[in-house]
Amino acid sequence: MAQKTMIEAITEALAIELRNDDRTLIFGEDVGLNGGVFRATQGLQAEFGEDRVFNTPLAESGIGGMAIGLALEGFRPIPEIQFLGFVFEVMDSVVAQAARTRYRLGGSRNMPITFRAPFGGGVHTPELHADNLEGLLAQSPGIKVVIPSGPYDAKGLLLSSIRDNDPVIFLEHMKLYRSFREEVPEAEYTIPLGKANVVKEGNHASIITYGAMVREAVKAAEKLEKDGISVEILDLRTVQPLDIEAIVATTEKTGRVVVVQEAQRQAGVGARVMAEITERAVLSLEAPVGFVAAPDTIFPFGQAEHDWLPNATDIEEKVREVYNF
Repeated sequence: MAQKTMIEAITEALAIELRNDDRTLIFGEDVGLNGGVFRATQGLQAEFGEDRVFNTPLAESGIGGMAIGLALEGFRPIPEIQFLGFVFEVMDSVVAQAARTRYRLGGSRNMPITFRAPFGGGVHTPELHADNLEGLLAQSPGIKVVIPSGPYDAKGLLLSSIRDNDPVIFLEHMKLYRSFREEVPEAEYTIPLGKANVVKEGNHASIITYGAMVREAVKAAEKLEKDGISVEILDLRTVQPLDIEAIVATTEKTGRVVVVQEAQRQAGVGARVMAEITERAVLSLEAPVGFVAAPDTIFPFGQAEHDWLPNATDIEEKVREVYNF
């Protein structure tokens, strides 16, 4: 195994699938020679050629439409939406076409499309680039929404996404691309979609979160441990479908839960997680479920970003509140 960044793990997963299956195609804005804005596809066109890895015009609607047509003809497209905020330009293709095609055709055809898109705060990108829009997509039937929290998960989850026969939205948090390294096996491996991961075992309270907030939750847990508060951290990994079994299990184990998301309070999937806990495990709770999220405003400009985004201190304070209820 080698220490890798998340962007390196993603590039490696893409290369593996291009080698494994000649029906796999990568396309998007500047993904060819330039390797994309964040260099996730760097070197892939040189290795696999312009017929397998190629640029498109600046037209997300065209990218989505082409992905659907290619999937219907037996290919496994991996289109890149340059930033998640641009998904509005391709929303019809994603949620009204790709997500519904297998249903409309009575299961006779598949839609093995993996839409990749960077998103997330903490790197001073403007609104409509950093926005956490996963909630909009997770509320659309027929698609899976995957959000890795680090390099190891990114590689395994991306391989599973590409091999899935239904459309997957694979969201890559920009702050995680190069901010840390971890051990990533050189060999192929997959992580099942729809299964959460217990990042840290604990007994007194549970933090349920995903994406970049997993790192913030770990920081908060380390501080809380010094005061004897043992925190369990559950990384959802896939926000649609949710791993209801894991959510209920950690709730029943600790009796105190804090749900954390980077998205605004009105957005994301936090409210859905809290609803599932209320319906399925409310009698196991020793305190109301805490919720840490961003304010219900447009994503701020860079100077205000630090104050706007949820962080480890916010999480720590909310866990203490729930613990001392």
